[in-house]
Amino acid sequence: MSWTARNIPDQSGRTAVVTGANSGLGFVAARELAQRGARVVLACRSEPRGQEALERLACELPEAASRTELRLLDLADLGSVRTFAKELPDERIDLLVNNAGVMALPYRRTADGFETQFGVNHLGHFALTGLLLDRLLTAGKPRVVTVSSMLHALANIDMGDLNCERSYRRWIAYARSKTANLLFVRELARRTAGTALVAAAAHPGYASTNLQARGARMEGRRAAQRFFEAGNRLVAQSADAGALPVLYAATAPGVRTGSFTGPRLVSRGAPAPSWQAPWTRSDAAAERLWVASEQLTGVSFGEREHR
Repeated sequence: MSWTARNIPDQSGRTAVVTGANSGLGFVAARELAQRGARVVLACRSEPRGQEALERLACELPEAASRTELRLLDLADLGSVRTFAKELPDERIDLLVNNAGVMALPYRRTADGFETQFGVNHLGHFALTGLLLDRLLTAGKPRVVTVSSMLHALANIDMGDLNCERSYRRWIAYARSKTANLLFVRELARRTAGTALVAAAAHPGYASTNLQARGARMEGRRAAQRFFEAGNRLVAQSADAGALPVLYAATAPGVRTGSFTGPRLVSRGAPAPSWQAPWTRSDAAAERLWVASEQLTGVSFGEREHR
């Protein structure tokens, strides 16, 4: 029998943080976790859009309104990441869903000078996880789920050019950031071996969200924007379906640390183990990226914020 949102175990008493929860996969994940009883923190960059999502959740799940809250988080600004972690109530966190991301943007830099896709998709979540790790490890059965993509298969990371300073191709940069997500999960699983923490990755296949057309919209490339919008209408599965692998990795019993879950048929279908490119299975590459990420972000895992 296929796994669906109805199979999510009771989440009562658990606290979940979901990044990018104002729309798409993040909103669906937040909604389903709240519906199963979790307290959910919607970590969003935009206050107006985050507030709209909070109000939408209150309308759809009035009984869960008291268990959902909005907190601002801009993954393109490490100062914002530190502020988010510092101001989050000092209590255990049972689940962190590293969902927010950007795709195929024109070349931009984050507030800290990183190429935006690498900075947001990987470094921002790397820093966030590190700053929240102590609170995760106090939970009985903590999980960190990081959302990657089947498009990681387009490119390995380039340790000599993590910020794409020598050349920039938007889809290659996106693929490298998604490879970085998988290497991060691999190394996090290794470094937390012997604890109760499960570090897992997931991908949604081809799901209809606003992610695909954003870069084209930013540049005014109308033909490309229409292409992606048509693909969302005609080919993609819904955001609800795309969120299932993420929710499976976040809640299903027996999920293994270091695992990668995606749709059964690559781009759509029920959650199932997903194929990974060989370069994402390298312990040496995962460790090198980890060391570089600590140096770039200034976050060493287990670091405690001074209050």
